[in-house]
Amino acid sequence: FYNHEEHDEFFKVLSNFDGVLVRANPGQIKAAGGDQKKFDDAILALQAKGKPVWPSPDVMAKMGAKDALCKVKEMDFGLPDTFGYYSPEDMARDFPKGIGYQPRVVKQNRGSAGEGIWIIRLKSGDYCKNFGDKEAAADEMLVLMEANDNHEEEHTVAEFIEFCSNGRTEKSGDWTSKGTGKYFAGGLEAGGLMVDQRYLPRISEGENRFLCVGTELNRIEQYEYPEGVSGNYKQTLHPPDAPQYQQCKEMLLNSVPDIMKALDLDMSKLPLIWAADFMPIDDHKSEFVLGEFNCSCLGIAGYFNARGADLSKAEDPVAGQAFCDLVGEQALKVMTRSEEHTSELQSP
Repeated sequence: FYNHEEHDEFFKVLSNFDGVLVRANPGQIKAAGGDQKKFDDAILALQAKGKPVWPSPDVMAKMGAKDALCKVKEMDFGLPDTFGYYSPEDMARDFPKGIGYQPRVVKQNRGSAGEGIWIIRLKSGDYCKNFGDKEAAADEMLVLMEANDNHEEEHTVAEFIEFCSNGRTEKSGDWTSKGTGKYFAGGLEAGGLMVDQRYLPRISEGENRFLCVGTELNRIEQYEYPEGVSGNYKQTLHPPDAPQYQQCKEMLLNSVPDIMKALDLDMSKLPLIWAADFMPIDDHKSEFVLGEFNCSCLGIAGYFNARGADLSKAEDPVAGQAFCDLVGEQALKVMTRSEEHTSELQSP
């Protein structure tokens, strides 16, 4: 267990291991009083010495970033009308195109509990048939719902862009949001960016988490939301050969090298435990489209109740241990291949 007050001693011990599997969500170390960057730098230093780390901090940053969807939007499971706004100018250029075509979900990169995540539709409902056929006018009225409290308010396209860019100003009008806008503040270095995705109405049917160990699909976790997306959910576990998911399974696994390349990551850094969340869609080349990647600290079915406690609280320790053993076997394979490669390089 990492204790920031024993940072140096911790990493001295860690240096004796052949590989490291990190189980800490971004923010946990900071919340405990530690320094996330100091931890990440020490992990990267271990990696630089040849120790495999899953996931590496740079991998977590790139796979977990909200704009990862922008980098895979041209793949079969992506949506071409996905935008990354890295400046107010980007948003002013592209937001009118997206909202002119379909309702949107626009998210700030920071914040928590749904603040700065907006579900947006044109009040008129006058969308174009094909993406790019229309740009919404600056004075067109929007209906916006913020995910943190599901409140609604109405603003023009221009007012929304102004609020996202500069917060509450004379140009942005009066807002009832608890947030302050200014989502680009501090620039990219401070996480000042936004992502704009098409709203998918079939999210009401639930979403499907494809949980992978390396390059193998382990299971599909289906989440249904009978009380709405922000309410309680029902989870159903499906095996990797579940017939209703085979198209999506083949599409995902065949695309892993291309995904890593698109995220500017080497295949050798593929996390041991990672997931891709998919949502159903109509009138698309695929039955499902990607919602997000996750590789930071995915929950392990069977051990959910043990989190923050001890293994005696596990709801299904047999299933949990079987999954962990599988991860360990995969880690051993990777490290063995790495040692064999090193030996080949060193042989005369």
